[in-house]
Amino acid sequence: MSALRTSRSGRAGQYVALFCYLVFLAFPFLWLLSTAFKPARELGSLHPTWIPQDPTLQNFRQAFDEQPLLRAAGNSLFAALAAALIAVVIATPMAYVMARHRSRLTAAATGWVVVSQAFPFVLVIIPLFLILKNLHLVNTLSGLVMVYVVWSLPFALWMLVGYVRAVPGELEEAAAVDGAGRLRTLVSVTAPLLAPGIVATALFAFITAWNEFFFALVLLKTAEKQTLPVVLTHFLGAEGVADLGPLAAAAFLATLPSLVIFAIIQKRITGGMLAGAVKN
Repeated sequence: MSALRTSRSGRAGQYVALFCYLVFLAFPFLWLLSTAFKPARELGSLHPTWIPQDPTLQNFRQAFDEQPLLRAAGNSLFAALAAALIAVVIATPMAYVMARHRSRLTAAATGWVVVSQAFPFVLVIIPLFLILKNLHLVNTLSGLVMVYVVWSLPFALWMLVGYVRAVPGELEEAAAVDGAGRLRTLVSVTAPLLAPGIVATALFAFITAWNEFFFALVLLKTAEKQTLPVVLTHFLGAEGVADLGPLAAAAFLATLPSLVIFAIIQKRITGGMLAGAVKN
């Protein structure tokens, strides 16, 4: 009986901790949402409230009037999608080789992948800028995509190595015994089980590129090429005073694609994992 009470109390404690963690994560987004719909007089109030007393869409209209948000969002979307696709295409076969053929070379490569994530942006921006300048790719979205691919590739590779190792090698051996060739085994056996991992890795690469600011700020010079995070800084005045309402509205719109994509894909990731496990 005491063990049952202990189990219930422990579970209740876990639920309380989970609820507090969710509140901690949701607080910035909810406050941003509230600010986006507040009129100017409420934004300057000494006693701010969670729910706008007189909600308005003026901040959204002003944000679109002041800055080219749609064009910037299109630039960000192109760079993020291209970087995610290219990074996954490159990382998937590399991860398979590193996971299935372990050696000192692959161990060293894995260690380098982990160490490379500790490099600060400032350490690599000058060499990257000079390389892109020599290739005539400064102030181009193609050059920015190249940088995003290089920057997200190590972690994408590290993620996919873990997913490949989670796929039992015995399944591939059994397919080979049944007469399936190497390519047929990879397509029919490994790929369905690896698909959720590939989707999760692509999602990570997309969100990383979508939210990236520093590289885009340095490499893109003209307003026509700037991405959404860079354009958001234009709502700051010359003395650092923020136009808070339009900035909150634009920032809220900038967060929506990541949330929507994750909400759509996360169910498919789980469903794909279960379907692959049942199928095999």
